[in-house]
Amino acid sequence: MSRLRTASARRLAAILAVAAGLALTAAVAQGALSGSGPTPQPKALASAILAAFNAPAPDGVTAKIEFSNDLLPSGSLPSGSASPLLSGADGRLWIQRSGDFRIELQSDAGDAQIVAVGDKVTVYDASSQTLYRATLPDDGRDLTKPGDHDGEKLTLAKVQRALDRLARTWTVSGAEPTSTAGRPSYTVKISPKDDGGLLGAAELAWDAVRGAPLRAAIYAQGKSAPVLEVKATEVSYDAVADSDVRVAPPAGAEVVDLSASRDERRSDRTRADRRKDSVVAGVAAVQRELGFELAAPATLAGLPRREVRLVTFDGANGALAIYGEGLGAIGVLQRKAQPADEKRRKGDNALRLPQINIDGATGSELATALGTIVTFERNGVSYVVAGSVPPVAAENAARGLK
Repeated sequence: MSRLRTASARRLAAILAVAAGLALTAAVAQGALSGSGPTPQPKALASAILAAFNAPAPDGVTAKIEFSNDLLPSGSLPSGSASPLLSGADGRLWIQRSGDFRIELQSDAGDAQIVAVGDKVTVYDASSQTLYRATLPDDGRDLTKPGDHDGEKLTLAKVQRALDRLARTWTVSGAEPTSTAGRPSYTVKISPKDDGGLLGAAELAWDAVRGAPLRAAIYAQGKSAPVLEVKATEVSYDAVADSDVRVAPPAGAEVVDLSASRDERRSDRTRADRRKDSVVAGVAAVQRELGFELAAPATLAGLPRREVRLVTFDGANGALAIYGEGLGAIGVLQRKAQPADEKRRKGDNALRLPQINIDGATGSELATALGTIVTFERNGVSYVVAGSVPPVAAENAARGLK
């Protein structure tokens, strides 16, 4: 695989996750573009995937795209808000062979720009005149050097074995011949066999000739239209100039730096190395490390407790508890309440989040098509309950934290 295909896919996924986190504090899709355009010959899924991996790498990718985001419930956006990161928009995408890229989403209220050059990422939202910037985590690999498995030849048998493993827990369609962005493409759809929470299915379409992804989609359970989608409507594979990617944000923007300092990153790596041999897990062990009473009942909202482990927030100890299995699990984060939490709550209120009562404590609830997040404080402890579950399940879990 070329560096363009590996690096850009990894980082594009990371940036979409950052953009979604900024939009919700919280990454795609309506059916493939099929119609009168050219379609490829029918092919088995394993063969179509192998051909995509073996396709010649393009010098670059330029595309017109459509991004839709129907996650947030109606009426939750602040009055007059029209950020394309929250409401969706049309735009353009440029990816260089190196993997550096820029996404531009256009709206009447102002454009949004997502730029990734090297390990530096910026997200500029003109509707709020805010620039978010971050340094991507070091995964310990140099993409310019061969990896441990780069010398291994991908074969049809290996692809089929991977699909067989996937099929144990997911229903996987065949490679449906479609037409996407005027290009012959294959579309595959996967859906969870067991408890997938509120996730209904995901779809991916790729260029049958060049192997490049052209559309990605996520559907909520019981919904025929996607809740998240990124799709190309036009695409070309010519080299991309530096001037199309390296675009500076407007001067005067409010800057929010999401990067950890070098010392913090070094400290995080040191803690991670230490925890390889000494992970603090279990109710009793975690409780000994906390300065507050841990709430971790054996069951929560009808789900059994699966694990409890120690985590850190800005250098302070906290706890993460997981209830249930798979995509339908519920996670509970808890730590001592901090002054910064008040600022976060004000930011939540800007999204017009419903206020709910958690046994006398006032909490906020963000209910989306794919999951629910409940936040509240009680006795000096801050709680976040999240999962791909309906609001009633997340509320019951929050009320069970005693």
